Amino acid sequence: MQSDSDRTGLAIGLSLVALLLFDAMGLIIKHLSEHYSPAELSAYRNFFGLVPSAIALWSSRAWHAKGRQLWMRQWKVGCLRGMITTVAQFCFYMSLGLLPFATAATIGYADALFMTALAVPLLGEKVGKARWLAVGIGFAGVVMIMGPGSQSFTPAALLPLVAAFCYALSGVLARRMDADVPSPLINLYGTATSVVGASLLTLALGGFSGIQGPGDLGWIVAMGMFGGSAVLLLVISFRMTQQANLAPFHYFGILFAFVLGWIFYDEAPVDDLMPGAILVAAGGLLIVWRERQLRRARLWGARGPHTRI
Repeated sequence: MQSDSDRTGLAIGLSLVALLLFDAMGLIIKHLSEHYSPAELSAYRNFFGLVPSAIALWSSRAWHAKGRQLWMRQWKVGCLRGMITTVAQFCFYMSLGLLPFATAATIGYADALFMTALAVPLLGEKVGKARWLAVGIGFAGVVMIMGPGSQSFTPAALLPLVAAFCYALSGVLARRMDADVPSPLINLYGTATSVVGASLLTLALGGFSGIQGPGDLGWIVAMGMFGGSAVLLLVISFRMTQQANLAPFHYFGILFAFVLGWIFYDEAPVDDLMPGAILVAAGGLLIVWRERQLRRARLWGARGPHTRI
C-alpha cells in the first residue's frame, strides 16, 4: 500500500507529464495552423479528445457507484462550460499561429490569476489583500510580456489573454457544479459540447478544409489524444492528492514551453518573457501559498480577521 507521500509524488509526476502533453499538443497545433483554421483544429482536438474523456469517466468509481448515470442536474452549466472552452481554444490556437510558442503559453498561464478574481463575484469567496496583491503582481508580468505601447507589441498578444480568461471562467463554473457529480462526467459534457461548438464555428467561418493526407491525420489524432490524455492524467492526479500539492508545479509548463519552442521552432524570446514570466509565476505561487495558509488555519480551528486575507 502506498503512503501519502508516495501518492503525492506520483500525482506530481503525472501532472508534470500532463503539462508536457499539453505543450506537445500546442506544438502540433502550431505546426498545423498553416493549413487549418483555429476553429477547425478545436473541433478535431475535441472530437479525438472524447476517447480519453470517456476512459476517465469509465475509470471513475464515483460514477459506477451512482449507477453509471450520464444525466446531471446542472447539464446547462456543463454545456455552457463547453461553449466557453470553445472560445478559449479558438483564441489560444489562433495565437499559437501568430506568436512565439513560449510567449503565447506564458500569457495563457494568467488563468490562475483570473480564477482568483472571478471567484469573488461568481463563488462569493472573500479575497483579501495578500491574494489581490498576488493577482496584481501576476498581471504586471502579463503586461510586461505583452509590451503595450512598445514597437514589439502586437494585438495578437491579446488572444492568449482572452483564452486565459475563458479557461478560468470555465474552471470557476466547474466549482459551481454539484459536489456529488463525478469530475470526469463534467469533463465529458464540456468536451462533447466543445465538439459541437467548434464544428458550428468552423462552418460559420467557411467550413472544414478537409484533412490533407495521412500525415496530417496522424498529427490531428495525436493532437486530440495528447490533449485528452493530459486532462485524464490531471483528473487522476487530482484524485490522488490535494490540488494545493500540485499547483506549485503548474508553472513548470512555462519552462517546458520555452524549451520545446526553442528545440522545435528555434524560438528563444528571452527578452520578451523576462522578467514578466517570473512575475506571472510569482503571482500564481503567492496565491497557492496563501490558500494553503488559509486551509491550515481552518484545520486548526483558527479564528479572526487574519483567516480572511
